Amino acid sequence: MAKKIYVAAVDLGAESGRVSLGKFDGAQLEIEVVHRFSNESARLNGTLTWNSVGWFLNILKGLRLAKAEADGPIAAVGVDTWGVDFGILDGNGQLLGTPIHYRDSRTESLIEEVTAKHISREDIFARTGIAFWPFNTLFQLRAMANAKSPTLYAGSTLLFTPDLIHYWLSGAMAAERSIASTSQCMDVNKDAWAADLLEALDIPTDIMPEIVPSGTVLGPLLPEIADEVGISGMQVITPAAHDTASAVVATPLSSPNAAYLSSGTWSLLGIETMTPTATVEALNAEFTNERGIAGTYRFLQNIMGLWLVQQTRAAWARDGEHFDYAALAALAQDAPAFRAWINPNDLRFYAPANMVEEIRQACAESGQTVPAGVPDVMRTILESLAFTYRAAIDRLERIKGIRVPALHIIGGGSQNVVLSQWTANALGRPVITGPVEGTTMGNLLVQLMALGEIKNLTETRQVVRNSTEVITYQPRDAAAWEDAYGRFLQVTRQG
Repeated sequence: MAKKIYVAAVDLGAESGRVSLGKFDGAQLEIEVVHRFSNESARLNGTLTWNSVGWFLNILKGLRLAKAEADGPIAAVGVDTWGVDFGILDGNGQLLGTPIHYRDSRTESLIEEVTAKHISREDIFARTGIAFWPFNTLFQLRAMANAKSPTLYAGSTLLFTPDLIHYWLSGAMAAERSIASTSQCMDVNKDAWAADLLEALDIPTDIMPEIVPSGTVLGPLLPEIADEVGISGMQVITPAAHDTASAVVATPLSSPNAAYLSSGTWSLLGIETMTPTATVEALNAEFTNERGIAGTYRFLQNIMGLWLVQQTRAAWARDGEHFDYAALAALAQDAPAFRAWINPNDLRFYAPANMVEEIRQACAESGQTVPAGVPDVMRTILESLAFTYRAAIDRLERIKGIRVPALHIIGGGSQNVVLSQWTANALGRPVITGPVEGTTMGNLLVQLMALGEIKNLTETRQVVRNSTEVITYQPRDAAAWEDAYGRFLQVTRQG
């Protein structure tokens, strides 16, 4: 009988979290989600904050449940989360304040302030390779500097969200490379902070931690944590701590130029490369260069993805109409095709009071048919996402001088069969979906690499193929979708 290795993964998303147990027999990886929990934010004194204590309590609960399910020792645990957010510790290692949500309003207008008065967009992009979003760590820290925040200037160490949890588990302070790269504070060409950039914005550089690669063994669980969860000998290992980086690890890419789409609250669409592309053309196309494992870069575009569906669903729930995600996708098929579209990346959809009304207003302002009922609104969203994915791939191909033969969709959004088929239609090329739990699988696989159970990225992806089934969607109705795509580009000005 093959030896079985158990490892645990924590995948914390903006909407929910899960703790999973992985069982690896040398060829296949089985995953069992042992604990799911909601990730809720709260507005305290006007500031949108995260419940970091709730995260940790749920993680400890999940580890206890994982121990109960495993019939052997659990060798390691690693944490992945969304990017950019952070906590700051004092000199004694205590958290100062409550971590602030990236959707908080404190960074409004800061891109304009920084690039007009201090450093140009071109210079920041050439140095960091990261696209401009108001929530980037760089602008969060600049907001704190503008406010002369005592937390910023009294702090000793900044830790990004997964790094903070790793610290609470192990006592080790470090910034994993993939999560650090999302910040727009890191040099695109080396594992170092862009210190001169930070200093120019009055951001202290001495709080920035050491950058370590994915798969770094930070050390064992702290004794008090090991006692609380009843697990001895467990190592804390940094996976690709940015959730998208973990998801890409678990993408069974069908060819070197195949693209991936990590589909969840955000849609992150791109390719895996060995060198960054920090050109003016990439900047203007809103592409970003985030770090992956084994020296790779994720050249991708950040697209406001299923956030649109999540927020319309929440708006309808407030009005007493309750739908699950599968029902919403099915309803979209009942509406007439190609009536109205939006640009998902328009910042008006970033945090509106009512997403349904914001979508209707955007359609009215652009002279389109205003979507009325639930089916029409959902059709507008899903068609707009499919066409936006096509536009992103068109730009990617121009910048890199390649032809993308297929798109792999991974993560929870890969279960949306309507969006997957419409994306294939819009692209005019195959869409391959799976694994659904790509982020968790990638997290576990990097830990197994660190433990010496898997040799390299090529072997890692073979384990993915051995362990999961994928679904391929072939394009349909090519002429109709191609004609509609041209009109979509005109309406949304994405051409």
